[in-house]
Amino acid sequence: MAEGKLLLEIVTPQGLVFSQEVDEVTASGTEGEFGILPGHVPFVTTLKIGMLTCKVGSAIKIFFVNWGYAEIEADKVLILADSAERSEEIDIERAKAAMKRAEERMRQAENVDFVRAESSLERAVIRTQIADLRRR
Repeated sequence: MAEGKLLLEIVTPQGLVFSQEVDEVTASGTEGEFGILPGHVPFVTTLKIGMLTCKVGSAIKIFFVNWGYAEIEADKVLILADSAERSEEIDIERAKAAMKRAEERMRQAENVDFVRAESSLERAVIRTQIADLRRR
């Protein structure tokens, strides 16, 4: 591994989503957002629905992460997620339609699993935000 780099691996039950040496990683943990640079103290944390970014030189790569765990070592970040998508793979129209469906379900709170609808809405909102970032 190159000096001053981290190996970032993002893995889902469907397989490896990303594996590359990066300069830094930022993710959405259940206790808040955190950043990792090479040489970071090792730890393990849980991830919430959110955005994960990594910097490779001057380029920034953005991912959607749907729950999971992060295992951090001095030279490696392993993300084990329920699902993950690269920003360029996000279908913005599908995300907007999912957001609309989730909002409708939440309006009918007594007839629906509110927690599930809220989680669907959160996933759709984050995907939409990531796709909007990609278009800038």
